Amino acid sequence: MKTTQTMPAAPSALAVEKTQSGFHKFLVRFRKNWQLHLLCLLPVAYILLFRYVPMYGLQIAFKDFKPRAGIWGSEWVGFKHFISFFKAYNFTQIISNTLLISIYSVLVGFPIPVILALMLHVSERKVLKKVTQNVAYMPHFISIVVLVGIINQILNPVCGVVGTFYHMFGGIGVAPDIRSSASAFRHLFVWSGVWQQMGWNTIIYVAALSGVSHELHEAAELDGASRWKRVLNVDLPAIMPTVSIMLIMRFGTIMTVGYEKVYLMQNDLNLSTSEVISTYVYKTGLGKMQMSYGSAIDLFNSVINTTMLLLVNAIVNKLTNGEQGMF
Repeated sequence: MKTTQTMPAAPSALAVEKTQSGFHKFLVRFRKNWQLHLLCLLPVAYILLFRYVPMYGLQIAFKDFKPRAGIWGSEWVGFKHFISFFKAYNFTQIISNTLLISIYSVLVGFPIPVILALMLHVSERKVLKKVTQNVAYMPHFISIVVLVGIINQILNPVCGVVGTFYHMFGGIGVAPDIRSSASAFRHLFVWSGVWQQMGWNTIIYVAALSGVSHELHEAAELDGASRWKRVLNVDLPAIMPTVSIMLIMRFGTIMTVGYEKVYLMQNDLNLSTSEVISTYVYKTGLGKMQMSYGSAIDLFNSVINTTMLLLVNAIVNKLTNGEQGMF
């Protein structure tokens, strides 16, 4: 009896792809989506140039850097500069000032944009909503120098708003100078920052709220839920993943207080509460040309930020069963 031999079936496209090397598959995907890769080229180059290349200079934190000798030619001193910072007379003051301002900013400045975004989402008056959004966004585009100038003009005890009202209500002499008050510095710094950034920070939450399904609101409304109940049980849970990611990223910069605004608002009378790590690094690293010492402090600051990022991410993963963490 004549038997027919069946030819082996041609390998499927999936099997062929599995046998290909990873580099070959990357080339195939690159040819298909070369426009997208071209768009990514500029931000990737920016990150490499301004974030990774400067890491080469971190080694001066462990050396006694001499500009004439260069980075490689400078003497290796290990943890000398770190120990000097830990033993500095103002170490505790600088760390506490940085932490207090950062934690204050998180406690006040983080929830306000979320609340504002929920209020804008709930509002049914489109014109009022648009006007409020535009007015809230505008302060973000004011430079730090101009913002501090506005604060100084308002709080000027002689010719500012405070000085004018002081004399209008019967004040004698010069009004108290709030700008020189050490106890008022943190409040001025934090609340001026909230005013400047709260509108801009609502953008991502407004975008997240726009993706909330209307069917969920309709179902909740049929069950008799009020608008407030729908905000708590529909809108807020929907944006919680976004809120969690933003909170983790915010804690990743817990020790980073921008020196520009602090330095401009700083004076000899409020120095006890306004001296933070960034201004101290600027004064010692560039002002006194102690570059190794300043680099050591900045590296210590980055290590604390990274530790806080990992810690808060682990806590969020633990509380949400790994659903809302960054990694």
